Amino acid sequence: MSYRFFSAANAATIPIIPIETPVFAAWLKKQPAAMKRWVESAGFTAKAGEVSLVAGRDGALSTVLLGMEDHQGLWAYAGLPGTLPAGRYRIDAVLEKEGATNAAVGWALGCYSFDRYKSKKKGKSWPGLVWPRNCDKGAVRRTVDATALVRDLINVPAEDMGPPELASAARRLARTYKARTRVVTGDALLKQNYPTIHAVGRAAAKAPRLIDVTWGRRDAPKVTLVGKGVCFDTGGLDLKSASGMLRMKKDMGGAATVLGLAHMIMDAGLDVRLRVLIGAVENSVSGNAYRPADVIRTRKGITVEVGNTDAEGRLVMCDALAEADDENPALLADFSTLTGAARVAVGTELSAVFCNDDALANELSRAGEKVDDPVWRLPLWQPYRKLLDSKVADINNVSQGGPGGAITAALYLEQFVSRSTPWAHFDIMAWNASARPGRPVGGEAMGMRALYTVIEQRFGKKRRRK
Repeated sequence: MSYRFFSAANAATIPIIPIETPVFAAWLKKQPAAMKRWVESAGFTAKAGEVSLVAGRDGALSTVLLGMEDHQGLWAYAGLPGTLPAGRYRIDAVLEKEGATNAAVGWALGCYSFDRYKSKKKGKSWPGLVWPRNCDKGAVRRTVDATALVRDLINVPAEDMGPPELASAARRLARTYKARTRVVTGDALLKQNYPTIHAVGRAAAKAPRLIDVTWGRRDAPKVTLVGKGVCFDTGGLDLKSASGMLRMKKDMGGAATVLGLAHMIMDAGLDVRLRVLIGAVENSVSGNAYRPADVIRTRKGITVEVGNTDAEGRLVMCDALAEADDENPALLADFSTLTGAARVAVGTELSAVFCNDDALANELSRAGEKVDDPVWRLPLWQPYRKLLDSKVADINNVSQGGPGGAITAALYLEQFVSRSTPWAHFDIMAWNASARPGRPVGGEAMGMRALYTVIEQRFGKKRRRK
């Protein structure tokens, strides 16, 4: 990802004047006559996202006026890199540390584009920004780089981002921070007791695998992240429609998100013993594909009747969750593009979150609001558990009927987590369906910054030895 920050302004640096809409009239009254005439002739009213380029006496660009709701907000400046000509800019406003950091993050994310498969690159020279005063540069870089990692992993099509490539991406990240990586592949999954990951992925040409990354001192609080890594989902024998498959390269968005979150945790040096578990598979169709009505014995010993092969994500994740829960982590979180029902419930711009711990749920809600990464809690409504009953096994992987699909999927996963383990399940879109400033159409990191904030607040950074 290409973005530019400068350490200092120079004579050619162009000021950006942020104007919050409610104070626009008061601001305009204080301006010299020439600026008033320009604003009136240009029709600038300081609506959120509105930009006006003001020329100087020599005809060159001298000032940028930017309308916004809150100049401390994350996305306030994110639309500018795609709007402004190349050059060096600075924000002409006093920003608090959080606002300055937000401004830089938003600006950098506004420079994101995915052009890996373009034969003719646009070759755009992004405008650069002078680092806002009081900005936390480390937080900016880790947040932006982690977000770009998530977006890139999701945007790459399945031909180039199957289970082997996803494992390679995890290894590259692990090497950067001297973490340990273990990958269990193919029939070795059966020998090491990961039967549901194997069952879902065995029909694909690229073998299924469990990706296991660990980092941090052994006696630090355990934080474990589980990600759904379905690199492409045909639906299996319960085949999706053609239109239903169009975005299925994003079905590994949960895996991408936990890798991005791991990047942030390791880069910040948080005082945790981090573990990342990803079931990486393709849900394909062939002669040895798993079938509706099959019964699979999971790692935990719970038997599962397959009610629908297109509900594969919860099967891939349940063995990884059982493995994670065995260690009694201080915090366990999973991310997955698990259900369309969650999108119906909260839309495409919110992350649905289920949580067995009220304190953790409240922290996530507050953190999501603070860092503009909103999450919305849905209930683990126990009376719906009976909808997963099976006549031939301990549980079915789908509920009887359509209502409450996101809830019943979460209740399925809950069977593999101890009540004593603080656990959050994120059912995410992992995709921007429409473009917004700093958020182009395509893969997106959802819930990542909210959970990072909670982990940072709970566990903090490693103490340096004297």
